[in-house]
This record gives sequence, structure tokens and C-alpha cells, in this order.
Amino acid sequence: MQIYNFDEPITRNGTCSVKVDGLKAKFGREDLIPLWVADMDFATPPFIIDAITARCKHPILGYTYAPESYYTSIINWVKQLHNYTLQRAWVEYIPGIVKGISFAVECFTAPGDKVIIQPPVYHPFRNVPEHLNRKVVENPLQLVDGHYTMDFDQLETIIDADCKLLILCNPHNPGGVVWSKETLIRLAAICAKHKVLVVSDEIHAELVFPAFTHHTFASVSEEAAQNSITFMAPSKTFNMAGVVSSYAIVPNELLRKTFFSFLEARELNSAHLFAYPATEAAYTEGEAWRQQLLDYVMGNIAFVTEFLASDIPQIKVYPTQASFLLWLDCRALKLSQPALVSLFVNDAHLALNDGTMFGTEGEGYMRLNVGCTRTILQKALNNLKMAVKTK
Repeated sequence: MQIYNFDEPITRNGTCSVKVDGLKAKFGREDLIPLWVADMDFATPPFIIDAITARCKHPILGYTYAPESYYTSIINWVKQLHNYTLQRAWVEYIPGIVKGISFAVECFTAPGDKVIIQPPVYHPFRNVPEHLNRKVVENPLQLVDGHYTMDFDQLETIIDADCKLLILCNPHNPGGVVWSKETLIRLAAICAKHKVLVVSDEIHAELVFPAFTHHTFASVSEEAAQNSITFMAPSKTFNMAGVVSSYAIVPNELLRKTFFSFLEARELNSAHLFAYPATEAAYTEGEAWRQQLLDYVMGNIAFVTEFLASDIPQIKVYPTQASFLLWLDCRALKLSQPALVSLFVNDAHLALNDGTMFGTEGEGYMRLNVGCTRTILQKALNNLKMAVKTK
């Protein structure tokens, strides 16, 4: 079996990387260790690069369509990882999950309708509906013994006839929760009762840690299957976000016909030349790489957790169950949010995500991306230790 090197330093400067070359525009300075945008600093797996390169060797880069092997790779992968059997007709390409969310909002709601989100949560869940002139209604997650849970009682009180859609983050970003089957069944029942369509963003589903089980929302009950659209992608797992290779899963025939017709009318279901071979390579050759990546990421998380506990006990790590994103509780520092951000940026020279971008519930928090080499992570934590000590 091939052993992959996640300790290899790779310079991303000059590649139009949002994470690196976008530092100045976002933070006002460039001398920062970039630990924000949710892509990783590890080399995209060689089998994906090889698949793209092989296609480039043909001298004509013309119109393309999805081969059946593309759909077969998705069906086999979802069955293998999530024990969920898809039908070919349920699956369709979409050009990105955030775009997919916007398509679903446009397709199934009208201006003025309400869209439910569960903050603190990935910020496009709020931004997309608001930009489309929909009203965002909040069902905030609750902290119980250091873990986020859904507040179903509050959810029942906010749903009215104008609530048409709920956007679910499964697994949750930034909280790192892998939702239990029981939680998802209950959510599905409430939403079905009130005719609220569930759009489930499952982009981090392939990065669930071995002690936990991801449940694709549509798989947990017939109510969930008949009242949901699920979005998945290999982009986070295989560090290929720039390839844009997401897909939608819609078991319900009427929802499927409506949504897929919406996509087809706008040619939004037609991928660019490299999406199909890259996805197929990831899903047919990528399991060993995925396992080794998870081992490395879990090692990074353990390193951060131990470092903070021993050297910066004022900052706590929320136990994460999936992905390379950590939710840092910095409230014990007793800083205002602007002062907290300044501590990270101007004192520690670190670029993390401001917790309030995920909602007001993120005040006192920062999101840390540990998808980097252990060496970089150690340097970043040492910087933070010195910044906190001198504050």
C-alpha cells in the first residue's frame, strides 16, 4: 500500500489561493499563518492529478458529459462509506454545494418566504437566503455538557406557514457534531409534519472519525427520504475544492423532477471537463488516502488539544467528531470579539475564522483549520502562546 506524506511542506503563494494570496484583502496583512479557509495544505492525491493530467493529454478540450462510470463510482462510494443504497436516477451533478443551496432556495421558495438555519453554522447558510430576499429564521443549537444539540421545542415554536425550507449541516460546521440517527429522525418528522423541505449539506461526511457514524439524512426514515435534498462532494476529503465536483441526491420523484428540471433549464447540471474524471478517481482509488488523511488530522487535533490544555488553558477545544476544523472556545480570555480577533491576527500573526461569522452564538469563539503540517501547527500554537502570555 502506498504511504502518503502529509508532512511535506507546499508553498501555495502565487497560485491565486484564497487562503494564502487572499490574506491581505481579508485581514489587512500578509504576514500571517493561514488557518482559515476550509481547504487543506496537503497535496491533492496523485491519482486525482493523474486523472486530470490524462484528460489534458488529449488535444481537444471540447464539450463533455458524465459517463455511467461517474455515477457508479458515487453509488459505490456512498454504499461503502455510509451504507446507503442510491438509485442512479437520484443523483445529479451540481457546480458546488453553496451554489446548490442557492438553487434549492430559488427553486422551492419565493421572495419573502422563511428559511430556517441552526447557528452557529457555516455562514453561507444565512448569506444565501438573505441575498435572495428570503427571511432567515434561527433555530440555535444548544450547548449541553460541552456538545451541541438541536432544540426541537424551539423549532416547533418558530415554524409557521411561511417557513418553507431548513438547511441542515450534517456533519456540523463549525461545531464538529456528527448527528445521531435519532436526532435526524426527529428533525425529519417535525419538518415533514410542517411541510418544511430539508436541504442537507453533507460535504464533511467523508471525514467522520472512526468512533462515529455518519447518517445520510435521507437514509434515516421514509419521511426524511421523501422530504429532502442532500448535497455531497469529494472536495473536502481529497482537497480538490477548485475542481468543483459536487452532486445532489433526491429520492422523492416529484422533488427530483422539479429540482433537476430547474438545473437542466439553466445547464447547471453540466460539469466542466475535469469534474467527472477527478470524482471517479477519488471514489475508486481514494480509500487508502482517506484513511491516512484521517489518521494525520486526528493526530493534529490531539496535538492541539494537548497543547492548549497544558500551555493555554484559557482556550478550550470543542470535541470534534469529523473534519479538520476545530471550534475554539476563547471566552475565558474575557476579551471582546474585536480584541480576540486582534489577539490572533495582530499579536499571534494567525489567520483564523472569527467565530461571529457563524452567527452571534460564535462570540468568544474562533475556528481553526488543522489541515496543515504538524510543523506549521506547532509554530502557530507557539505564536498564540506568546501572544496570550503577553496580553
